[in-house]
Amino acid sequence: MKRAALKVAEPAKALQGDPVEALMKSIRIPPRPSLLVDLQRELAEPDPSPRRIARIIGDDVGMSGALLKLANSPFYGAARKAKSVEQGINFLGINQCGALMTGLLARQALEAEGVELNNFWDVSAKRARAVVFTSRKLRIAPPDIAHTFGLFCDIGVPLLMNRFPDYVNTYAAAANDAHNNFTAVEDARHQTNHAAIGCLLARNWGLSSDVAWAILHHHDYNVLGDPSTDDAIRSLIALSLLAEKGIQRYHGNSSSLEWDKGGELACQHLGLSAEETADLLDELHEMFDTDH
Repeated sequence: MKRAALKVAEPAKALQGDPVEALMKSIRIPPRPSLLVDLQRELAEPDPSPRRIARIIGDDVGMSGALLKLANSPFYGAARKAKSVEQGINFLGINQCGALMTGLLARQALEAEGVELNNFWDVSAKRARAVVFTSRKLRIAPPDIAHTFGLFCDIGVPLLMNRFPDYVNTYAAAANDAHNNFTAVEDARHQTNHAAIGCLLARNWGLSSDVAWAILHHHDYNVLGDPSTDDAIRSLIALSLLAEKGIQRYHGNSSSLEWDKGGELACQHLGLSAEETADLLDELHEMFDTDH
């Protein structure tokens, strides 16, 4: 599988050492929460127990409340209402529950670092729902993997905002650059980019390797046509482009620069015609409406 090298924000001489170590010293990556360690340990068991998972989550009042709220939300289509954490886990399914809790813990960890970006989390949640929705429609990725990738693919953004006071200007420049790769703009200014930082966090937090590598490559649209890159990774990247286009459209933007750069390749990889793509985008719009 094709794997790009991580770029680091360190002086040239630091590049002689381990780039991952140099990156860790340069940018603060929140440590993996102990609750996530316990949750992943249980999920790795041959027969994970909803009761034991409920006990792990139940130790955190905030997590318990958030899980019940999600289990009973319209997006998960619960005809019944979960009255306990264990019931919520049974309604959602163990893997989906794990993905949701991982996302909630990420927000908690970043807010502990002083990052409070309501708009960032709103867009991340929309992207996660969109990637899950399209992955189910096209039957190409497990919902929990799709959700985790959708939520975490831009997780490096707030970390870079914490590290570089002028990163907000870099982000705006990259988002409005119609020609250059998004991460190339970041690399030119900071010698690293949000995809590399996000991949590092995903690896440190024990997320699936497909998620970690899809995060690393999610602005590198050339991989969509590269058979040496794992199909699962290319599918996640293609789905994230569909989600990006859907979110932009929902917010009244008829154009999306990222879609202009990679949309055609994404549709080719997913085997979607122009008409099928338009139908999917219409369905995403309806889904976002339902969420509100």
